[in-house]
Amino acid sequence: MNAVLRRRLITSAAVLGWAGLAIQLYLIFFARLSVGASLLGGLVSFFSYFTVITNTLVAVVLTCAVTDRESAARRWFLQPWVSSGIAVSIAVVGLAYSILLRHLWHPQGWQFIADELLHDVMPLLFLAYWWVCVPKGSLRLKHLPLWLIYPLVYFAYALLRGHLLGAYAYPFIDVALLGYPQVFVNAGGILAGFVLIALLVIGIDRWKGRRL
Repeated sequence: MNAVLRRRLITSAAVLGWAGLAIQLYLIFFARLSVGASLLGGLVSFFSYFTVITNTLVAVVLTCAVTDRESAARRWFLQPWVSSGIAVSIAVVGLAYSILLRHLWHPQGWQFIADELLHDVMPLLFLAYWWVCVPKGSLRLKHLPLWLIYPLVYFAYALLRGHLLGAYAYPFIDVALLGYPQVFVNAGGILAGFVLIALLVIGIDRWKGRRL
């Protein structure tokens, strides 16, 4: 694939990523305005979802990949171990949604578009970006504990927020409905899936690195 085509494809993926986030944010703001709730609360709610945070990281990486201006942030996000960790997280977003959440609701209109972009399109596009564009051969098992910091910190935040507000971002961590034992079992299952995907990513990285 030539450089011009690759840049255009990555740019298109970045635009889709930001579009999905923008649509979802607009829908949250619109819903809150219709009931007289604050927009600031809507923004806090928006960034209370693992899906949204992870898709934001994905969009940032893709944007950095087509930005020529050097910066510390660009260099950090484009490090293979950072981009690979985000690839693991967005893969978990797509799989967890398909297995645990898709059957629970049937969005229509703009919500359907946002839903598809954030849970299906962007995971596939970013994994394709990771496969083709992220340099291979540098990942090690030592990176796995670093990648785990993100979901663990998010889980702690989600439980704290849910406890304070009485509303949980995802039904499988709803302590009020399920209780702490079941929530920790559910979270442990998702974390195990995260680890398995991470090990697969590291294995593919090592395999492709040896072929170069």
